[in-house]
Amino acid sequence: MAESGKLPNLASDAVLKQSIPVPDSFEEVSGIDYSKDNAYNMNAKDLISSMSKMGFQASSLSQACKIIDEMRTWRGKHKSELEEHKQGGEFDNKGFQKTTIFMGYTSNLISSGLRDTLRYLVQHKMVSAIVATAGGVEEDLIKCLAPTYMGDYTLPGKGLRDQGMNRIGNLLVPNDNYCKFEEWIVPIFDQILQEQQEELAKEGPNAFDANSKANWTPSRLIDRLGKEINDETSVLYWAHKNQIPIFCPALTDGSIGDMLFFHTFKASPQQLRLDIVADIRRINSMSMEASKAGMIILGGGLIKHHICNACLMRNGADYAVYINTGQEFDGSDAGARPDEAISWGKIKADAKSVKVYADVSLVLPLIVAATFASECPEASGER
Repeated sequence: MAESGKLPNLASDAVLKQSIPVPDSFEEVSGIDYSKDNAYNMNAKDLISSMSKMGFQASSLSQACKIIDEMRTWRGKHKSELEEHKQGGEFDNKGFQKTTIFMGYTSNLISSGLRDTLRYLVQHKMVSAIVATAGGVEEDLIKCLAPTYMGDYTLPGKGLRDQGMNRIGNLLVPNDNYCKFEEWIVPIFDQILQEQQEELAKEGPNAFDANSKANWTPSRLIDRLGKEINDETSVLYWAHKNQIPIFCPALTDGSIGDMLFFHTFKASPQQLRLDIVADIRRINSMSMEASKAGMIILGGGLIKHHICNACLMRNGADYAVYINTGQEFDGSDAGARPDEAISWGKIKADAKSVKVYADVSLVLPLIVAATFASECPEASGER
């Protein structure tokens, strides 16, 4: 029994345990005071900067913007200062070394309105290469042929199936869109197959050498589709125009794979052939030649690992920003934090890196507004 009027020692020691002196390096948690004059009409860059000491994912979002700003604005030596054998990688329009930025995204992001944000980055040459899923390729093309609509997460699958409607979260894609896609893409496959067969006949034993015109890769096919769609709303169109490669190591895993499958019967016995080995050599070579390498990973799975593995070839990326909702408890690569990639050599130990646990559609528009789009692309000349 505790003495009357005296706090029990056990409770006192447990609850009122004294802290060590607060280290000078500690930063005080703070947020945005909207009562201050400078909070009115705040731009995206100032807003996210003000979130840096807010804690939780707000602080991670602010850190991601800082890393992306450093990634996109870093400049190294001028071409004239480099020996000839070191002149690989990328240079800005003034001849200075710049970061090679690999961006990866999953198909759901192209299905959503985020496609316009991604197109902006490609249109203004703000990334160097893309890795996408098959859906990330085909949904961009399909949207040029017919729209995707807003739906609801609770719409029953059976009823939608009966109506010929496909649901992507709270989005709806009429099945007719895929029929239009087949009508559009099959003649292109026919033309590409004819070109490939003509080159095979010309080159004979040398066909499918590294520089063979008969050697079509997934990235070359995607580039051709971007040219053929000829639509300024398309990511693929701008990637073709700006010579930004789009890699898709699982190109057959989607509607475009269905079309390739159907084409094997229509074109039989001849078949279109795609070389994935040449593409892995191409993306890995881009990584190895980069003066500095940066990763912006939007989602997880194949697109995340493919970029990380390319950066392994140069002993790790210099910058990395992950945005997804994956958790690490199941050992998935999607859920893994940047520190796990450091253990594999995919991110350098001293790299600037962060993972933002969030739906990409929520945070990427803010990030782009605060970084890439914070100034006129033509005026900045950053890429």
